[in-house]
Amino acid sequence: METKYESAIKVVNNNVGVIYQRLSNFQNLSTMLPPDNMQNWEATADTCRFTAPQIGEIGLRIIDRQENACIKYTVDGQTRFNFNIWVQMKEVEPYSSRIKVTMKADLNPMLKMMVGSHLQKFVDMIATAISTYNYN
Repeated sequence: METKYESAIKVVNNNVGVIYQRLSNFQNLSTMLPPDNMQNWEATADTCRFTAPQIGEIGLRIIDRQENACIKYTVDGQTRFNFNIWVQMKEVEPYSSRIKVTMKADLNPMLKMMVGSHLQKFVDMIATAISTYNYN
């Protein structure tokens, strides 16, 4: 059963090109994400692996890059369920962009009950991390 989790649209006080460059390479993300939510971080440009509390080990890889518009990530390796995450971004004026994080996960009803709220928190945490990061 596919379940969708979406963040609120967040404001980022920077140009969309700067945001895109940061998010399109996993090696750039280690300083963006809160260390208490992302443990055992390992990354290449296109893949990463980490442990998220209440969710477990997660591996991601970038499957699509639409310059200055969207980056899509999917599962890389063994997980308890399949999912895709994408970050949409749009510049509304110089130094003011909007982002939204969406996750679609294939969850059976029991798994949805166990991890659903944690996945929503995870999506919200990513969106907040992107919007509050100091890109300078």
